[in-house]
Amino acid sequence: MDDIDRKLISALRHDARASLSDLALDLGVSRTTVRGRIARLQTFGEILGFTVVLKGDALRDPVRGLMMIGIEGRGTDRIVRQLNGLSAVRAVHTTNGRWDLIVEIGTATLEEFDTVLAQIRRFDGIANSETSLLLSTRKSAA
Repeated sequence: MDDIDRKLISALRHDARASLSDLALDLGVSRTTVRGRIARLQTFGEILGFTVVLKGDALRDPVRGLMMIGIEGRGTDRIVRQLNGLSAVRAVHTTNGRWDLIVEIGTATLEEFDTVLAQIRRFDGIANSETSLLLSTRKSAA
């Protein structure tokens, strides 16, 4: 991946619906080059797809946060299944380092959020946790 590919991905992150002509003008290359690079990035798995973010999706979870979880023993698979069964859990990520899992949580109120945290902390095998509320989201232009 070269500098043009990185700039193309950045432009698509900003506006995935930008026309090939607009992308070509911004990058200083031809439309054919832009089309070919997008196709190549998709073929090699750098671009996995395009998505739409709806206003309702953004408003759905006014209270959002990340819960980092440390697990004792070998209960990770069981805990992941339990987490996936909770309606407030948006995603579960395995990770390395201090924490074993990072859980994305979304609720309508702080009270609901607190209830979900308490419920998760009671799962057998959870040794410790740390939670951060997401105050705002700024999309990276990287």
